[in-house]
Amino acid sequence: MSKPNLDDPKDNKDPQGNKPGGEGPNNNRPPQNMMSRSVVGWMLLGGLALLLLWLMNNASSQAIPITEMAFMNHARNGEFAPDKPIIVEDERMIGVLKKDVLPKDQNTTERVMTVISRETKADIVEDLREIGQPYKESPGSSVLLTLAVTWGPVILIAFLLYFFVFRSIRNAGGGPGGMLGNFGRSKHKLLNKEHSNVTIDDVAGIEEAKDEINEIIEFLKNPKKFQRLGGRVPRGVLLEGLPGCGKTLLAKAMAGEADVPFFSISGSDFVEMFVGVGASRVRDLFKQAKESSPCIIFLDEIDAVGRRRGSGFSSGGHDEREQTLNAILVEMDGFETNDQVIVVAATNRADVLDPALTRPGRFDRQIQVPLPDVKGRMDILKVHSRKIKLGPDVDLEKIARGTPMFSGAQLAAMINESAISATLAGKDFVEQDDLEESRDKVRWGRARKSQKIEEEERKVIAYHEAGHAILMYFDKYSEPLHKVTIIPRGPSLGATYLLPEKDRNLSSRNQLLARMRSSYGGRIAEHMFCGDMYNGTAGDIRMATNIARAMVTQYGMSDKLGFQFVGEDEQRQTWERGDTMSNETALLIDQEVKELIDRTYNDATQIIEEHKEQLEALAQALLKYETLTFEEVEKLMNGDDLDKPTVSDLLQAEQDKADKADKASDGNADLGDDTPDSPGIPSPA
Repeated sequence: MSKPNLDDPKDNKDPQGNKPGGEGPNNNRPPQNMMSRSVVGWMLLGGLALLLLWLMNNASSQAIPITEMAFMNHARNGEFAPDKPIIVEDERMIGVLKKDVLPKDQNTTERVMTVISRETKADIVEDLREIGQPYKESPGSSVLLTLAVTWGPVILIAFLLYFFVFRSIRNAGGGPGGMLGNFGRSKHKLLNKEHSNVTIDDVAGIEEAKDEINEIIEFLKNPKKFQRLGGRVPRGVLLEGLPGCGKTLLAKAMAGEADVPFFSISGSDFVEMFVGVGASRVRDLFKQAKESSPCIIFLDEIDAVGRRRGSGFSSGGHDEREQTLNAILVEMDGFETNDQVIVVAATNRADVLDPALTRPGRFDRQIQVPLPDVKGRMDILKVHSRKIKLGPDVDLEKIARGTPMFSGAQLAAMINESAISATLAGKDFVEQDDLEESRDKVRWGRARKSQKIEEEERKVIAYHEAGHAILMYFDKYSEPLHKVTIIPRGPSLGATYLLPEKDRNLSSRNQLLARMRSSYGGRIAEHMFCGDMYNGTAGDIRMATNIARAMVTQYGMSDKLGFQFVGEDEQRQTWERGDTMSNETALLIDQEVKELIDRTYNDATQIIEEHKEQLEALAQALLKYETLTFEEVEKLMNGDDLDKPTVSDLLQAEQDKADKADKASDGNADLGDDTPDSPGIPSPA
């Protein structure tokens, strides 16, 4: 099949004849002319329905047929209404009886009718004239006209119902969805190079994944180049990595770089409440893709339909999700294999995918999209900071070092938050402080500066954070201290931040023990200086326990257990999990974890005892300044004083500024200013 010309508006459409991003059955907004015809048709149908109701109501008031003799007896007895003359037609007479003539229990109309002939019409009219009965001659209506008026609306309504409802269902049923209408049609979006503003240059921090994607783009642009040596284009590419690492961004870059149609759909779009719809949509998607080949199909969050089969308990014999997965397997590598359609899928749960889906021949390449390292974070920050104004004091390298384990999405959100905060502060550009604050906001939440904390609790929090900081500062195996604060942020009442010198892919035993010792600092300082224990150390206890148990059960760092794995195997199925160790081994694990925690706790206590005076000075400084950087902590450790304004000084300065503004507004009012009084500026406290 020849390659479609995307520059020609006639060819720039999907197999159903819909222009990308335009109007058609795959888009939410139908064409305007179809909408107008549909509205007019339904309005006509509603009007005819009202007409039918009116005719049915009038049917109850039609004349009751009686004999000609009975009709004339009513006329001779004067039982017809004098104000309503008898209507004499060619074939019948109609009259209205007086209400008092009808029986009281008769719940019918007072109109009566008798059939006459044209030959006797003249004699009947003469009799009515003799008895003085008012009458009026009328040509009447034919039987055909009566039938048309009676049954015509019913027939027309039935035709419109067939045309608008049953015919549309039948036409839709001709597609993959059958009688389900458009349920069986794929809900994909068709994009091309002109519809995507993301290029491969907008992707940073994942160079190896970019190289893989560039190869796929090169395959599509020059397929004969690789066929020269007998190679074929990969049928599938699986992008796997943590959320926010750039999997979907890579797919968007492919749509922006490749000169072929790009079909995009989410895994959840295949599954509906009707059985068989998912498989039908898969077949419809691949059918349209093959008609537009060469092309790319992007399946986002494929784990929604690609989970391992037989891994759970099904309530019936027909599993909709498994049928959808079977359809994908057949389309990707069945008897009707098409090398011109490349399937790109993204997921952050590659471990739950079915092995038949991830094997070579379906997904020939599995591209890892990892969290960026220091250099990658630096490149990502440069890409996103191109759109904002940075101040001369901004150090992106320091920000990159201070954001370990940040994903690309988090870094983009951090840059955006810094621009917003600088704008709200009335600055001309983004400063380093804005980036630092936005980093903490993205990772730990917004600072709750307005929260009122009692002085006794502030003291406990200050000693708690000072204990963490002392251990991080004096422990030679700990990461460098960055800053310490007692301002509540997110769920925490205070925090002590690290600034790693470099990204670590491996952690030594001494480094793990240093993390455990630093987590004890809060509890030791509280107990030593405040004389009690508090529940604010729950998170520290959990972290230390997890590290100790992982060292014993997973990392083989226990002398008694040795080099063996005795933890919970996450790769085992749910029903396979159970007791994998003896009671003696479980008891030995608990003893080793307890011994490890006790030993490191005693080491941390000894460090704090040796630097008790520095901890006291640090806690008092936190009560005065609330936030201290590493340089300020270092001054305190060396016995120097800090020359920065305290929190009270800052609050007093804000109050003085507000008082001056109030006095200025009062002076303008005394001078006869007609402007309304504005409320005073509230104090930051």
